[in-house]
Amino acid sequence: MDSSYEAETRDLSSYFADLHIHIGRTEAGAPVKISGSRNLTFANIAKEAAERKGIQLVGITDCHSPGVQTDIITSLEQGQMRELEDGGIAYQGTTLLLGSELEIREPGMGPAHLLVFFPYFDTMRSFTEWLKPRMKNVQLSSQRVYVPARELQEEVYRRGGIVIPAHIFTPHRSIYGSCAPRLADVLDPQLISAVELGLSADSEMAGLISELDNYTILTNSDAHSLGKIGREYNELIMQAPTYREFIQAISGKDGRRVAGNYGLNPRLGKYHRTYCGNCSYIIDEAEVSVDTCPYCGSTKLVRGVLDRILSIADRGEPSIPACRPPYHYQVPLEFIPGLGPSKLNQLLALFGTEMNILHHVSQVQLSEVVGEELADKICAARAGTLQLQAGGGGIYGKVVKG
Repeated sequence: MDSSYEAETRDLSSYFADLHIHIGRTEAGAPVKISGSRNLTFANIAKEAAERKGIQLVGITDCHSPGVQTDIITSLEQGQMRELEDGGIAYQGTTLLLGSELEIREPGMGPAHLLVFFPYFDTMRSFTEWLKPRMKNVQLSSQRVYVPARELQEEVYRRGGIVIPAHIFTPHRSIYGSCAPRLADVLDPQLISAVELGLSADSEMAGLISELDNYTILTNSDAHSLGKIGREYNELIMQAPTYREFIQAISGKDGRRVAGNYGLNPRLGKYHRTYCGNCSYIIDEAEVSVDTCPYCGSTKLVRGVLDRILSIADRGEPSIPACRPPYHYQVPLEFIPGLGPSKLNQLLALFGTEMNILHHVSQVQLSEVVGEELADKICAARAGTLQLQAGGGGIYGKVVKG
């Protein structure tokens, strides 16, 4: 084996990555993601990820916005951040990837969201100029691009970027949930670098659809507030947190890889099961297909992710490719009953970051700070053994008990 390859792979390390985080407002107060928190700015995301969450690679998905670009320039000029030669913008030990969430809609189909990422700031600014005549308001997040989806894909890859279909199963604005029964009906399958599951699905559910076998799966938070950063994330094996290394990791090249997906149990997601809009009943029975509410008989239903997948699956049982990383059910700290801000801050003061608490701090150490009962719940959250009540219709599931 080539000695340079051995040296390069010997230097690989584990990094946590959350690659779908929105900006609510610019530093000047201009709206970007209307539903996002006002304090969700470019600089605040960097600080939260680096200092509180312990996440080393962050994808910010509103960097096409001119107002956000002004904030990026300020951070670079003031020396708070620096652009990396291998792509991305560094803040302390965390790298910010420059991304955008865009909406497509093909004739006769529903809308779907795509994530795109570029290595360099100048490339993103150039892409913004391309978007301006093809979008009604380039300042805002998740806006529709008025070009065919495949033309958008070609433009992104021509500029050295990548495309990742976002939250692919959710009932609103996703490829499978609202657009088409097959990804290839909408997009060029060759111009997709990975797929994002969304909060109401896991990789086993994705294993019911064969066309997904060749794609790397990512789990991200789609955060609309600082606290939601890291509620789903990935473990990447790379040499450093940069755009170039990220591309190699999702491509499985030179020892780089996605080593694990850490996500909510799908039952905690807002759209896991079908929801009755008439009586607000979340239909969590074992039926494969639900056309009417078993409680009130209404047909006013929001089809849940599980029910949608079962209706379009081309397999009777999940098939998980050998290259697919393990999916770890993990309940975020904020979901754990009894772990309020005060006790969480005590843990952070002693143990540094949420990732450290979730992955490395022992049960004995936890119990010394928050007591045995809460320490048991945190460890049960790690192991995915908390009892859950399913979510649906935009209502999150919840932890019932440990």
